[in-house]
Amino acid sequence: MRISEFAVRNVPFMLVAVLLLAALGISAWMKISRTEDPHFPISAFSIVVVYPGADPQEIERQIVEPFEDAVHTLDEVKEITSTADDSLGIIRVEFEAYTDADKKYDELTREVDAQSRKLPDGVASIEINKINPGDVNIVQYALISKTATYRQLEDAADDLQDALERVPGVDKSETWAYPDRELRVELDLERMAALHVTPTQVLGILQADNTNVPGGAVDAGTRRFNIKTSGAYRNLQQIRDTVVAGSGDGVIHVRDIAQVRWDSGDYDYVARFDGQRAVYVTANQKTGRNIFDTKANIDAVVSDFHKTLPAAITLQLGFDQSKNVASRLDRLGHDFIIAIVLVIITLLPLGLRAAGIVMVSLPLSLLTGLAALYFAGFSLNQLSIAGFVIALGLLVDDSIVVTENIARFLRMGHTPDEAAMRATRQISLAVLGCTATLLFAFVPLLSLPGNAGKFIRSMPLAVVCTVAASLLVSLTVIPFLASRVLPRDGSDEGNFLLRALLRLIHRVYAPWLHRALARPRLAVGLSGLAFALSFLLIPAMGLSLFPNADTPQFMIDITTPNGTSLSHTGKILDDVEDIVRTEPDVTHTLSNLGHGNPRVYYNVFPHEYASNYAEIYVQLRAYDPQKTPALIERLRRKLDDVPGAEIIIKQFENGPPIEAPIALRIIGPDLDVLRELAAKIETLMRNTPGVRDISNPLRRSRVDLQLDVDTAKAGLLGVSELDLDRTVRLAVAGLSAGDFHEPDGDKYPIVLRAAMQQRPTLTTLEGLHVPSASGAQVPLAELATLKLTETSPRIYRRNRERAVSISAYTDAGYNTEALTHQLLDGLARMDLPRGYRYEAGGELEGRQDSFAGFGTAIIVAVAGIMAVLVLEFGSFKSTLIVGGVIPLGVTGGIVMLFVCGYTLSFTAMVGFIALIGIEIKNSILLVDFTNQLRLQGKPLDDAIAEAGEIRFLPILLTSITAIGGMLPLALQNSPLYSPLAIVVIGGLISSTLLGRLVTPALYKLLAPPLEHNVPRVVD
Repeated sequence: MRISEFAVRNVPFMLVAVLLLAALGISAWMKISRTEDPHFPISAFSIVVVYPGADPQEIERQIVEPFEDAVHTLDEVKEITSTADDSLGIIRVEFEAYTDADKKYDELTREVDAQSRKLPDGVASIEINKINPGDVNIVQYALISKTATYRQLEDAADDLQDALERVPGVDKSETWAYPDRELRVELDLERMAALHVTPTQVLGILQADNTNVPGGAVDAGTRRFNIKTSGAYRNLQQIRDTVVAGSGDGVIHVRDIAQVRWDSGDYDYVARFDGQRAVYVTANQKTGRNIFDTKANIDAVVSDFHKTLPAAITLQLGFDQSKNVASRLDRLGHDFIIAIVLVIITLLPLGLRAAGIVMVSLPLSLLTGLAALYFAGFSLNQLSIAGFVIALGLLVDDSIVVTENIARFLRMGHTPDEAAMRATRQISLAVLGCTATLLFAFVPLLSLPGNAGKFIRSMPLAVVCTVAASLLVSLTVIPFLASRVLPRDGSDEGNFLLRALLRLIHRVYAPWLHRALARPRLAVGLSGLAFALSFLLIPAMGLSLFPNADTPQFMIDITTPNGTSLSHTGKILDDVEDIVRTEPDVTHTLSNLGHGNPRVYYNVFPHEYASNYAEIYVQLRAYDPQKTPALIERLRRKLDDVPGAEIIIKQFENGPPIEAPIALRIIGPDLDVLRELAAKIETLMRNTPGVRDISNPLRRSRVDLQLDVDTAKAGLLGVSELDLDRTVRLAVAGLSAGDFHEPDGDKYPIVLRAAMQQRPTLTTLEGLHVPSASGAQVPLAELATLKLTETSPRIYRRNRERAVSISAYTDAGYNTEALTHQLLDGLARMDLPRGYRYEAGGELEGRQDSFAGFGTAIIVAVAGIMAVLVLEFGSFKSTLIVGGVIPLGVTGGIVMLFVCGYTLSFTAMVGFIALIGIEIKNSILLVDFTNQLRLQGKPLDDAIAEAGEIRFLPILLTSITAIGGMLPLALQNSPLYSPLAIVVIGGLISSTLLGRLVTPALYKLLAPPLEHNVPRVVD
């Protein structure tokens, strides 16, 4: 091949080229972004609307349904899910994965803006949030104090937030878990009743006086002056001095009927770090940055900030993503060293010089592939690292084949240059075909649809770039080095290891090969039977989606019955914290009462505000494949004994987010019917062994207090319902009178409230008076009574229909796929009312979405590989012979996966696709050489036998190297990497041992006519 001859004959150019490739790779290594998980845009958004005081039905009617109708008109909407809760409506919109996320965000914003004008007046806020995997916090700090006020903690958190946002590489910093500061006007309702002043009067006057109306400009001679009006409030004294009423006897100021002071709003979110009161500060990273550089800059800023903290406040780091990334990179370095050692051991039969030559291709191909990944805009994350580790076992294959062939030509007596050129020319087309088939196995994975395809894209790209680089190296650098480094006076039979290996091949493999050639139909038939029987193992091991992530963190979700107070939920949180901290491997617990923990993993999103919810983020010393699952099971058994709450331990999982492994949904119009059907499904789950942690959001109805107004009496006394409702809201939640602007630009709400403690209680309504039309104050107790009423706790909607989702988790030793189908069978036997239907969610739905493109990917891969083979051999028979090795590899992969106790997961499927390319690569070497020997005039059986024995050595060496590259991944017991590695190892073992018998037998049965082939070279 001309490129190889050019490389052998142009030494200076090759030296410069090698140095250039190495320099590009080293530069890319220094600059490439390092993150824990791949960053990819998702066209998914959430609309969060806060409507204080509204119940779920009102939220559904006035907030959720109008937004759903508006969003539904947009193009390419894939799914709309909504929840209507107390005072909160959330509409989640997901567009098709192929759409442009920024464009869809703009379209959604326009619809939300248009709809916002039609909402009720009481709506407090509307937010549109992007659901972006890249918006994950890389650090979470805790400011801890037993004595400091929340205002002091807030000030310290704001200072740290400002400092972090100035750090190069930090995109955004946020503060969490403290009550919002407000300028409180605390009304004395009894005093107001005596003075005949109504809260509505005070609210209206404060709102009017806090309005900034520009006075305009006037000319005076040659000058022009702007007229400044009274404007908004600039200090608290101005508010105190505001006149709210007056008569001949004098005026009434705000200070006469209220206290004006800085205070904190509702305590809806309380955080604790290792059991101590805390406020959290988080920061995430800009796209394309190196997490280690960003973390180093953060450490420098935090070190300076730490010196400015008051003695009563301490700062602790609770979460550091860079440690997870460093762990994965360390693992890559460990695997890289193992791969180098295995290459040396594998190539010892060829001699130390040959091993050294092949070893050059290892770092050079990796660096070139890394440079290509960097220029393509991808980061170094757990998936791309997995791709490089997969490539470790593949990228030396071409170099081994070329080096072995050059060494064989040297042993035949050729000069170094002649041996390098002739040997490379003889093998080049086969190597090119081998690499092309391998690339065709991975290239379709680059175009897998959906978010699952985006998630894994960096892995096949890393393999494709690195393997393509290895092809270039094997056809240029390897012949160049071999012509200069390989010994010229080596023994005709090689060193003692090679002689021993050749004797082993001759004494063990050759007799079995002759037996297979003697009875080719039996050999092919037995292999086909083994392939068919292996499929019987698939139902036994089951299917799954993405596995758990092997990170030293997990979450504990605590949900108390609907309507539970925040203080009671906090007591259960205390009990759970005490149990968790008894484990010696737990380093920190970051507790969150009333809200979810800030986002620290790409597919886990914080729970919104709820008084019956708490969450603990648990940090371990390290992840251990045996100890960590045992610790979680131990904690799960202990937490099952905690009464009064649903407590679920959630490990972080790879792949797109799912609500739970098992989820069954009932869709229908009536909430009462949905509750009854949900109870039946919950009973079905509880009676199914292997199902645990069942969550039914409609299990218990919510009990609320209904203010039963005597409308007739209120009408007689001249009391309007609006004034009555406003008075109750004033006492319970407060009324907003606008914003107070600080000189530094910060603004805080001005809130009118009745006297209250941290949270309102029933006593808050005692002594409350409502103004009448005549100005008299009527006691609330004369107008209304409180009574208990049953309401829906939360309304869940899916694609604009009411629904309920009952979710659950799987016990250890049970298969999620089998349990889900068992539950679906039971559900199918239920007699659902007309207008109601069921569907499966969880892993089953996620797998259908994620695996949707696998069929196309496999078809494209097989078609591409077949096209390469037909182009190379010019014969369909030769193509069929080469492809006949695929069932043998699949058989070994399935058996090995079953023996090791893994399910057929997404990553295992990726392993099977990769295996197709790898095993065909080996088969090409055999068939191509057999054709060449036949072209030289050798009889069919002799050509098959000779090709089998000669090509068995490079095939064996490349297979052992590939197995060695995968072995560290398999031994890691990583739920993400190990199934992929085990499939490839099992498939290579079976295709190497059995395929070297079956492929020659199949060749004998389907011997291709060579008169249609174009001879490439005759040596």
